[in-house]
Amino acid sequence: MKKNMKANLSWLGLMIAGFIILALSYSTGLMSPVIENALVMIGINIILAVGLNLVIGISGQFSLGHAGFMAVGAYVTAILSMKIPTFTGFLSGLIIGAVISGVVALLVGIPTLRLSGDYLAIATLGVAEIIRTLIMNLDGITNGPAGLFGITPFVTWSMVYVIVCVMTLITTNFINSPAGRATLSIRENEIAAESMGVNTTKYKVIAFVIGAMTAAVAGGLYASYIQTIVPGNFDFMKSIDILIIVVFGGVGSITGTFIAAIALGLLNMFLQDAGSLRMIIYALALVIIMIFKPSGLLGTKELSFKKMFNRGGEANVTTKSK
Repeated sequence: MKKNMKANLSWLGLMIAGFIILALSYSTGLMSPVIENALVMIGINIILAVGLNLVIGISGQFSLGHAGFMAVGAYVTAILSMKIPTFTGFLSGLIIGAVISGVVALLVGIPTLRLSGDYLAIATLGVAEIIRTLIMNLDGITNGPAGLFGITPFVTWSMVYVIVCVMTLITTNFINSPAGRATLSIRENEIAAESMGVNTTKYKVIAFVIGAMTAAVAGGLYASYIQTIVPGNFDFMKSIDILIIVVFGGVGSITGTFIAAIALGLLNMFLQDAGSLRMIIYALALVIIMIFKPSGLLGTKELSFKKMFNRGGEANVTTKSK
């Protein structure tokens, strides 16, 4: 119990220290608008990738529908923020968007998550395209292909930072819970898990719903920060962008997702002036990593204070025994 408390306090201290460093950088003018924009987009990508990693890396289901759930959150938040241009309207949009995405994921997940591999990827991609097509055709609500403009801005780097911490805590707590361990058993061997009495469809759907809801929250933040959204922002390539972060960091590693999102975000920022060469250099960096580190930067490894404290305790026991 003491080690769990120490680990939780260590994570809390790390989050607070990070916030203080960023706040000091902002107040002293070290954080330029370009850096602030990069930080916000990195934070949004972390939320998206952590949710997708829960689906792919923890439950072992290959999904390409994340952009569709992001679109739901973005449009619901944007519409409510424009109808009710207050923080209450924005917050209501985030919550309602997450709930709607969760319901859609539940309705879609029950039949589709019985599939696996390429079949599941195609099914989830189809769901994302259906959502995007509906958005394009609901002219009276979403303004169709023209998108929404003049969305009331409420998002700041500090808000994104706090929400990144909250979403990560929710995801990691789920992974470390009994339900999360059951989900991990499905990833390792679904047939063996089912033979041991694990309701595989149930836990796959739970992971899928949580991933969809986190994507909706990220979409709401994106819409409010950018202030302009069109259906093209949430096409197939957006799902691929999120997938790249997950694979780059390591499928199954939340720590790797953070490192990959930060590394790729900073790389994009520094290559902004490279013009057409930007995507070539960006893609080349990805290819090099995949050649020399095919399992991603961290594989399935995690930064764990609990393990550090356990090692410290074992070392003390060894010393005393000598």
